[in-house]
Amino acid sequence: MLHLFHLEYILGKLMNAAPDVSDINMTVGHPIQVESGGQLMPVYFQPEIRALTPYQTEALALSLLRGDKHLITTLLDHGSCDLSFNLENKARFRVNIFSQQGRYSIVMRKLDNYIRSIEDLELPPIFYNMAKEKNGIILVTGATGTGKTTSLAAILDEINRTQAVHVVTLEDPVEFIHLPKMSTFNQRELGTDFRSFSEGLRSALRQAPKVILVGEMRDRETVEMALSAAETGHLVYSTLHTVDTGTTVNRIVGLFDHDEEKLIRVRLADSLRWVVSQRLLPKIGGGRVAALEVMGTSLTIKDIITNGEAPDKTFYGAVESMRPLGFQTFDQHILDLFRDKIISEEAARTFSSRKNIMSRGIDTLKAEAGEYIYDINDLALETDEETEEREEERLHQEALDSHAPPAPPPPPPPPPRADARIRSGGPPQPPGVENHVARRPLGE
Repeated sequence: MLHLFHLEYILGKLMNAAPDVSDINMTVGHPIQVESGGQLMPVYFQPEIRALTPYQTEALALSLLRGDKHLITTLLDHGSCDLSFNLENKARFRVNIFSQQGRYSIVMRKLDNYIRSIEDLELPPIFYNMAKEKNGIILVTGATGTGKTTSLAAILDEINRTQAVHVVTLEDPVEFIHLPKMSTFNQRELGTDFRSFSEGLRSALRQAPKVILVGEMRDRETVEMALSAAETGHLVYSTLHTVDTGTTVNRIVGLFDHDEEKLIRVRLADSLRWVVSQRLLPKIGGGRVAALEVMGTSLTIKDIITNGEAPDKTFYGAVESMRPLGFQTFDQHILDLFRDKIISEEAARTFSSRKNIMSRGIDTLKAEAGEYIYDINDLALETDEETEEREEERLHQEALDSHAPPAPPPPPPPPPRADARIRSGGPPQPPGVENHVARRPLGE
């Protein structure tokens, strides 16, 4: 176990190793690494550490745990634990310590001390509407590290700036500290202040909040409590690890048994206000930019949530058609970023949801800008020599075809079978002549 002074020295050196460090990675068999601009890069110390040993990562983990019995028990029982760490006057971190192949690894995510506003993040204006909602559920979804917590912090900061309400947050761990403005914040941390999100949410309902932030909807019980809170007049914000807005609804419904599906769909249709999904795309010239899919509530959306998607009625199609209301699909926003020359064509195609729609959109934007859609630079007119050569080949082929032997005649049709004549009663008879053989009475 390292002394706190040595741990702070190591972390301070790592934070200064590259511009805009977002993560620190400590894995056995590798040097200590930092992530900058979405890329991992090694950081070497003196004496040089080319590859961390199991003993070194365990010593670093114990130093971060600081003897917390609950965290140590969680790590031993479940194989991982989450905590926060404050590097005085420099940075705060969200830390995950986990076991892999009997060894410990550590990933530390740098947290911003400064809460950026909706305007600072250049989020769509519809986010201001999300801060004005009075009840229901608002979800921000996406993969780990796509900025879900940052977007939620911006919405909560807008509430803090404009409304005198009580806000309770349930986080794992507490990432952004909301200082008092107009609202009163009580920020609780998993493991320290409550044992599970469902338990913390149940307690929050007795603490008279108007707004509740649930760090993540991880299980059925938490979703059930969030729906109950929304139905009793609370505004609930939370996150999910889903790739788009439609998948988010299906994930929530899938947490419940089949015989409960209809009821859950009706409750969700009544309570869900907004779903925002996020992806981070590489920018031209370095850095990353967020692409957003935004789905609100409407009669069409409620009908799809209640009855499920159909070939002629999907979440994607509904969101795509409601852009004047502030809704947008990933593909629509990604096309905007490509049009504004913020991302490359390759990034636009790679991160799109529907490749064919993205391809048509890119071709349309190129055509409007007067750019070549197809590469015709290598095309050239046929020379006279090539024309004469091609004509000689055609005449030669016609000459070969004219001397080719004629095709054999088709074979004659096979003669009729004798048994067929017997079964039919002989050859056809002229009109008025009766075929006695065919009409012989039964039993003669």
